[in-house]
Amino acid sequence: MRWDNLAENTAQSAKPEPGALFAADAVTTRTFDTPEFRGITFHEVRARSIVNRVPGASRMPFEWTVNPYRGCSHACVYCFARKTHSYLDLDTGLGFDSQIVVKINAGELLNRHLASPRWQGAHIAMGTNVDCYQRAEGRYRLMPGIIEALRDHANPFSILTKGTLILRDLDLLRQAAEVTEVGISVSVGFTDRELWRTVEPGTPSPERRLDVVRALAGQGIDCSVLMAPVVPFLGDGPEQLRATVQAIAAAGAASVTPLVLHLRPGAREWYMQWLGRHHPHLVRRYERMYADGAYAPTWYQRRITRRVHELAAEFGIGPAHRGESRRIAVPGRTPAPEGEDRRPTQLTLL
Repeated sequence: MRWDNLAENTAQSAKPEPGALFAADAVTTRTFDTPEFRGITFHEVRARSIVNRVPGASRMPFEWTVNPYRGCSHACVYCFARKTHSYLDLDTGLGFDSQIVVKINAGELLNRHLASPRWQGAHIAMGTNVDCYQRAEGRYRLMPGIIEALRDHANPFSILTKGTLILRDLDLLRQAAEVTEVGISVSVGFTDRELWRTVEPGTPSPERRLDVVRALAGQGIDCSVLMAPVVPFLGDGPEQLRATVQAIAAAGAASVTPLVLHLRPGAREWYMQWLGRHHPHLVRRYERMYADGAYAPTWYQRRITRRVHELAAEFGIGPAHRGESRRIAVPGRTPAPEGEDRRPTQLTLL
C-alpha cells in the first residue's frame, strides 16, 4: 500500500516516485518543536478506508483491525509492523520510529463503514499493528472518535496498548461497554528496566503500564496482560519471569498470556543490528534459534508458556484462552431475562 491509495483525491499510479508520495494534495507534513515530539515528523492523510481485513494466513484470532496510525514512536526494536513502512517507500528502521502517518479522518471513516448495510458487526481489534495510544494520540485525539463510532453502532472491539493515554478515554470505554463487548489488554513483556530502556525506548515504563492495569482494575474493569515479547536470553531467566508475572498479578490483571519474540522481515534486520550493538555475544545464538523463520522453536515457546502459566497459577491469575471471555457487569445495568434479545452489557476481555 502506497500514498496514492492511502489518501483521497490523489492521482493513481502504479509506483509513484518518492517525491510524489508526499504531494501536497495527498499529505500535510508537520513537525512540532516540543520535547515529546522532537525529531518526529507527522504525515497527515485523509485515508480512503480504515477497516482492514487480517490476511487469512495470520495467526491472529480476529479478522478485522483498525489502525489510525502507521509507524510508531514507541520505537520498539522488535516491532513486527516495521515492514509495513516499506510499502510506503519509508525506512523500516529510524523512519518507522520517526515518520508517523496520521489518518486524520479515522473516526469519520469508521462511522461511515459501520453504518453500511454490508457490515455485519464483526469484532474489530486495535493496537495489533502499531499502538493506537502512542504519543501522537495525545495531540491528534483520534481514539475518542473511533470509540464513539463503535459505541454508537454497538460494535464489539478490543484494544491492545503499551500507552497510558487509554485512561483518558475511560468514560467512553464504559459507555461502549454498556452496549457491546469491549476487551482491554496491556502489553508488558518484562519488568527489567535496563532491558526496557534499550529495547522499548519510546514507551512508558513497565511500571507505568502496570499502573494502567491497576487503575482499570480499581474501577472494576477487567484488563488482561499480554506478556509480550518474552525476549530470549535477555528477558527469559527464571527470576525475570517470576518477577514479571508477580508484578502483573499484583497489578490486578485478569489474565496473563505470554508471547515469545518473533522476528518477521523488516523487524528481524533492525533487531539483529540492535543486538549486534548491545549484545554481540548473542548474535550467533539468535541466528540459530531463528534459523527456520520468524518464530522461535516450538519447544522453546512451550517451555516459556508452561512456566508463565505455572507462575500465574501460583500468584492467583489464570492464562487467557482463545475464545474465552472474562466479563464483569457494568454498574447500574440489569442482566436481560433468559431468552430476551438485548445487546450485551458487559465489559469483555477477548
